[in-house]
Amino acid sequence: MQSFVELWVYLSATPLFGLTATLVTYVLAQALYARVGFAPWANPVLWTVLTLALLLAASGTPYPTYFSGAQFIHFLLGPAVVALAWPLWQRRAELRARARAVLLAATAGGLAAAAAAVGLGWLLGLPDAVLRSLAPKSVTAPVAMGIAEQLGGIPALAAAFAVITGLTGAISAKYLFDALRIAEPEVRGFALGTAAHGIGAARALQVHPDAGAYAGLALGVQVVLAALLMPLLARLF
Repeated sequence: MQSFVELWVYLSATPLFGLTATLVTYVLAQALYARVGFAPWANPVLWTVLTLALLLAASGTPYPTYFSGAQFIHFLLGPAVVALAWPLWQRRAELRARARAVLLAATAGGLAAAAAAVGLGWLLGLPDAVLRSLAPKSVTAPVAMGIAEQLGGIPALAAAFAVITGLTGAISAKYLFDALRIAEPEVRGFALGTAAHGIGAARALQVHPDAGAYAGLALGVQVVLAALLMPLLARLF
């Protein structure tokens, strides 16, 4: 017990705390995820986030202290997103033939996601800054923060909305697709990437390679469309 206390004191005072806590928590969550047959409710990202939040709150660890170590994992997000291009390259001929349909579907899906969130928030009487932060909820978090700032929203709040949206999509998509009797992995993947960005794409990759490829495509297209169209639409309306 004394050794454990000494290890905790050492880790909590160094950048190793954030790195170690994140890796250990995720590995355990991933093991649980595999043990229950990759059930959507056991999504390892969800349980890692919840566990780390409780750990930081219980230990009184400031977020900057945690992130000083976790930033090493955060850095890998860039290469991980770029790696999504590989399955797209493998299907380039197929995607080229479907380019028009993909663009139309991505535009319709992105507009529907933003309009539904802002419309529901407006009906609930949410403040204007919150509505502007809600608009890019289906865009991956770093881009959503930049878009929210351009719209006059709150970047940190936009990031939170994006993460919640991604987790909600990753957990609920399978049940929704089954209820709607949508079986094609390409359609499921594209819809998941459109609505739930990177977290949804990660889930799609675990289910089917074609679903993962189309989810990655939808993620990329949404980033471009949202960055171009949302500031323009905000000025018009």
